[in-house]
Amino acid sequence: MVTSDAAHAELLERLNEGKVVQLTPQGISMLPFIQGGRDKVRIHKEEKIAVGDIVLVPYKGNLILHRVYAIEGTRLTLMGDGNLKDNEVVDQTEVWGTVTEIIRADGRCHKPNKAWFWRHTQCIRRPMLKMRRKWCKLRGLNPE
Repeated sequence: MVTSDAAHAELLERLNEGKVVQLTPQGISMLPFIQGGRDKVRIHKEEKIAVGDIVLVPYKGNLILHRVYAIEGTRLTLMGDGNLKDNEVVDQTEVWGTVTEIIRADGRCHKPNKAWFWRHTQCIRRPMLKMRRKWCKLRGLNPE
């Protein structure tokens, strides 16, 4: 998810004011739970962050929306659900907000789950994502 510095500043200001912000994530790092360019997410500044939450954080000049995999003190280890091995380590104070709702293209809304099974089965993630791509192609859907 890449936006301009001015957009970043406005987004951070709205979140710090306690407002709920709606964004359309880009990319494939959160597949299969969030499809970039199609799904939308609602983000709110939350006081408490837990393992399994999906958070918005600036990282290496971009904004990323990834899941919390571990918390050690104030350090968070993040990883995209569609990533196979790469993760990020950030301080909890760097988190701009937490995803409170995922909105599908058809308008259905739901609270994000903690993806316990997905987080604990990284060894089978590659074949599961490959099966998802094949299933989408068979159904004539965009797998990304």
